[in-house]
Amino acid sequence: MTRELNVLGACPLDCPDTCSWVVTVKDGEAVGLRGNRDQPYTRGALCVKVNRYLEHTKAADRILHPMRRVGPKGSGRFERISWDEALDEIATRLTAIVDEFGGEAIWPYQGTGTLGYIQGESGLAGRRLWNALGASRHDLNICSRAGNLGLARTNGTPGGMDPETFALSKLILLWGTNTLTSGHHLWKFIQEARANGAHVVAIDPIRTRTADQADEHLAIRPGTDAALALALMHVVLDEGAEDRDYLEHHTKGWEDFEREIRKYPPKVAAEITGIPEKDIRALGVRLAHTRPTGIRATMGVQRHQGGGTAMRTIACIPGVTGDWKYPGGGVAYSTSAYVPLRVDPRRELLPRPVRTLTMTRLAEGLADTEKPVKCLWVYAANPMGSTSDQNRIREGLLREDLFTVVMEQFPTDTVDYADIVLPATMQFEHMDLHHGYGHMYLMWNEPAVAPAGECASTTETFRRLARRLGLTEPSLYDSDLQIAEELLSADHPALAGITVEGLRERGWARLGYPDPFVPFTDGFPTPSRRLRFVPEGKGYVPPATARADGPYKLAMITPASHVFLNTVFGNNPELARRAGAPKVLVNEKDAADRGLTHGQRVRVFNDNGGMTAEVEITDRVAPGVVATPKGSWPKLSPGGTNVNALVEERDADMGRGAVYHDNLVEIGPLP
Repeated sequence: MTRELNVLGACPLDCPDTCSWVVTVKDGEAVGLRGNRDQPYTRGALCVKVNRYLEHTKAADRILHPMRRVGPKGSGRFERISWDEALDEIATRLTAIVDEFGGEAIWPYQGTGTLGYIQGESGLAGRRLWNALGASRHDLNICSRAGNLGLARTNGTPGGMDPETFALSKLILLWGTNTLTSGHHLWKFIQEARANGAHVVAIDPIRTRTADQADEHLAIRPGTDAALALALMHVVLDEGAEDRDYLEHHTKGWEDFEREIRKYPPKVAAEITGIPEKDIRALGVRLAHTRPTGIRATMGVQRHQGGGTAMRTIACIPGVTGDWKYPGGGVAYSTSAYVPLRVDPRRELLPRPVRTLTMTRLAEGLADTEKPVKCLWVYAANPMGSTSDQNRIREGLLREDLFTVVMEQFPTDTVDYADIVLPATMQFEHMDLHHGYGHMYLMWNEPAVAPAGECASTTETFRRLARRLGLTEPSLYDSDLQIAEELLSADHPALAGITVEGLRERGWARLGYPDPFVPFTDGFPTPSRRLRFVPEGKGYVPPATARADGPYKLAMITPASHVFLNTVFGNNPELARRAGAPKVLVNEKDAADRGLTHGQRVRVFNDNGGMTAEVEITDRVAPGVVATPKGSWPKLSPGGTNVNALVEERDADMGRGAVYHDNLVEIGPLP
């Protein structure tokens, strides 16, 4: 008899929505996938990308067995080997590296391919093994670090609004976020607010599909967001609409910050941001007199030289207007800080102090000859496709003395440089616990089917390797359920009543915060219990692209693709067809100045490298700004590179954040 089951799970990908889904299984095979209609945030809908996840798990190019390199590095030529052969070779090589160079010569390079607390980035899967070996610490800073630190300097935490409370907002600023592409489940709450009279403004260098649906779009120059924030607050002061009671009782440093605001009247900000003075003033007046105002600012805002400062300054706005008092008021960036899952440090095997290697500085780290990296272990990451300074990373990965292990599902560009490739499970095939950094829920992922081929989960791979290395610490062998139980054992009100058993039965649970949730009603998590305003002279850090006095005149940004998620799905035939050839969006004026025609194949270049793209002449970008979406695989792209060949390995002002939206380029005909 045919037996059909519905198995509850969760999307693992790097998106704020972390959808709850239902996998339909017949006779041990996954045959259907849909969003969970019972989960309040997902409400039955998945995105255009994840709608093809079931097909993706069965793709012909999926890696199903361990492999050893047989061709030159970068050639992608491998032979199939057994798990025993792979583990023996890895154990021998790691032991030799530790004996000769010390554990710090190992760099465990983890990415955000899965955000799970058991298998992925949120729980830093594998950390116990790396600590046992004394490996270098991996600073996973590539995505949101500058913004997190900027918000924390103002509010004491990156946490802010519960995104569901946008349904209660009367003015919504979508600041540097393309909601309909990167987290579309928020839109239903925005629509609910609009039905009750809310006004929606998109602040973005590109007129995105979200900007098309907003009531208003302000085409800001990349990296000038803090100047606009200061100017909007300047208008609030001009209107006499600052919340004096809130300023007196809930903030610190107001007099100093008020002087900073006064330096940025709308006329000055218009020159910096490229937004007409009248539009800045009009929005400032609306902000001054509309309560509550909710600001949704996501990771795109902070991927430039002044990214941390930009988020810090934007976070000051509800301190001036008093919006933090209201449901639907404040700033929403990430809800991760509200998830109090417990990791027992005694079980993490914390070693002696070791060096930290920074994710955004991979090229620099691989080029270090004084303390060389001898083993690069890549998992849930595709640095050849997703990390800055692509050409220098390639140089590092070509080192013959570098032993590279990659745990992967598909033959990415990074896999081509591996010495050993280990086949990784996909989300239907393993157990995990998730939260959404754009909502207030925990999600459970129950394995629905057996692993394909010889694939193994992250945790199982590290358990096997620990055994092969002869390590005896018991915590290295904890089961996935044991890890989940430990994570939920924290004595925190947000976890009250949430159990593994309950999650496995229902698939999700709302964290134990009030609904609606108004943060900071009992004070900010700062030493003074007050919001800390930006000091005078530190409210705006110009982007590097503000200095276009060299040979490169165009400020380039790298927005998210609507059909890829970072480089996930870059090899999916249907989604790749929808994406089409790599494109560069160019304003008509810039195209005319360079003699470019619509559809022309060109080279986009700077001192870091170049990529081949088709010109799309459009008014979606302003003069002086070009955009080319991220997510394509270099080896599947014309010219063998993608946009990250143009991105400099350079730090933002806080947390060494990446600067994907802060590079100058030029465009010319193909040689």
